[in-house]
Amino acid sequence: MRLHVPLPLRWSDVDAYQHVNNAEVFRLLEEARIHAFWPAAGEDAPLTAVLDGRPGGPTMTLIARQEIEYLLPIPYLREPVDIEMWIGRVGGASLEVCYEIYTPVNVAPRELYVRASTTLVLVDAANSRPLRISAEQREVFAQYAEEPLQFGKRR
Repeated sequence: MRLHVPLPLRWSDVDAYQHVNNAEVFRLLEEARIHAFWPAAGEDAPLTAVLDGRPGGPTMTLIARQEIEYLLPIPYLREPVDIEMWIGRVGGASLEVCYEIYTPVNVAPRELYVRASTTLVLVDAANSRPLRISAEQREVFAQYAEEPLQFGKRR
């Protein structure tokens, strides 16, 4: 099963070439992870919000690797793009989050703009050492597990 995170684009995300700048795609992926995995005070957090990586919290989530494959330029869109997310792999203290960024829901034709993956490492904020993924976290992640991305343009 995949998570669907709708994210609006900002006018400032668009560059001189009239599409979302590649660096802003990293921001979109970051926002999607925060919405999906971090609990938020005063909001109805998704069931997947099991990583307490908030500033001042006991856990840090650090990026160990991130890979993006740009398939089509993302134009400025007034409706939120649809970011599909799933877990490609869970290790001892790390997990691979996979993404596909699509046109907004109910927009035809549905186009795939970006495929990406991020390897996150959980780190104990007190001692900066890797932190094992708990049984509760593994149980939640297992519901969203699919095969990891196989990038098509890799040489």
